[in-house]
Amino acid sequence: MFSRDTWKEIFDTIRKNKLRTFLTGFTMALGIFIVVILVGFTNGLQNTFEKFFGDDATNTLFVFPGRTSMPYKGYTSNRRIQFDNSDLKDVEENFALFLDYITPRITRSSLVRYKGESNNYTNRAVAPAHQFSEKTIIMKGRFLNENDINIRAKYAVIGRLVAKDLFKEEDPIGKYITLGDSAFKVIGVFQDDGGDNEERFIYIPYTTRQLIEKGNDKIEQIILGFNPSIGYAGAMALEKNVTKLLKEKKFIAREDRSGIFIRNIADELKQNQQFAQVLGFIALFFAIGTIIAGIIGVSNIMIFVVKERTKEIGIRKALGATPRVVISTILLEATTITILSGFSGMLAGVIILQNLGGRLEDYFITNPYIDLGFAIGATVILIIFGSIAGYIPAKRAARIKPIVALRDE
Repeated sequence: MFSRDTWKEIFDTIRKNKLRTFLTGFTMALGIFIVVILVGFTNGLQNTFEKFFGDDATNTLFVFPGRTSMPYKGYTSNRRIQFDNSDLKDVEENFALFLDYITPRITRSSLVRYKGESNNYTNRAVAPAHQFSEKTIIMKGRFLNENDINIRAKYAVIGRLVAKDLFKEEDPIGKYITLGDSAFKVIGVFQDDGGDNEERFIYIPYTTRQLIEKGNDKIEQIILGFNPSIGYAGAMALEKNVTKLLKEKKFIAREDRSGIFIRNIADELKQNQQFAQVLGFIALFFAIGTIIAGIIGVSNIMIFVVKERTKEIGIRKALGATPRVVISTILLEATTITILSGFSGMLAGVIILQNLGGRLEDYFITNPYIDLGFAIGATVILIIFGSIAGYIPAKRAARIKPIVALRDE
């Protein structure tokens, strides 16, 4: 146990050597500060990925028609591919074992009116399963059902902000809006975690949209929700097989990459997660390098301290100080500086991360943070190795013979 005089001596030494103490402490504080910021930014990037994918289902394939880039079986290149209801049925029947749901989507923009209020909104003609792909949350009323599809009902489910814009404080359920040239009855109001833009959509039955457009059976895209149990490999296989089926049906060459497009959310999510992991490893690499640099800095400065105090150590030993006392005094000084500077750097980093919030969203970093336990653990590791770095020159000092130390200039 160290006496009050020992602590007084340590703080007197620190005060007398302010520059040296500052350089030592700054090295340690900067090291842990950089670790906290790097880890926090990496977590913020992962938050961005989760935010981007979190408002929609991730077990989803979006299938789009395109234009062919090469001739095939008598068909010319640059042929526009068009999906219809039979494609929807064929995909559903051929892959029923792997699918949780399937829905078409037809997107239009129309002037929507209610009494004296009007505005342009995007309306999506969909099937009931679309609610699962977008994670649509019903606030009032209900979403579309199969009967609405079968009878081609003129029903509409409107977003929260559409209701706010058109109906103000009035309850929209059961009221009629004019969508383009047709009147639709509002049967539900929804909200969406995707943000304001998502809450300005209007959903109607896709069969109703087809009826309005001269009774055709055309659809713009097909959305598939696969069973999550098939995993990433299963999702990639499903994408390949769906592409093969539609290419054969639409007479598109197997090598033609322009005829059919599939957006695989599972694949995008995995790629972004891998990217985040790589960035995490890079951040960890720099963090470890920074800590090592801090430890080396402490070791170098403590070597200088021991050299500077060689005569003082010789006097102490001549007066009866044991090697253990010499080591403990020097080591305690190094540990004290390391603890104070390490936790100062950690707190500075944590406070900065807490105050950043969403200010870095333009740089794809959302609400950066660091787990407090991890931050403290990293700081403790830095303190331990910093103390070890101080122990080596302290042990060397304890071996100096008093007569040699007293002759030191």
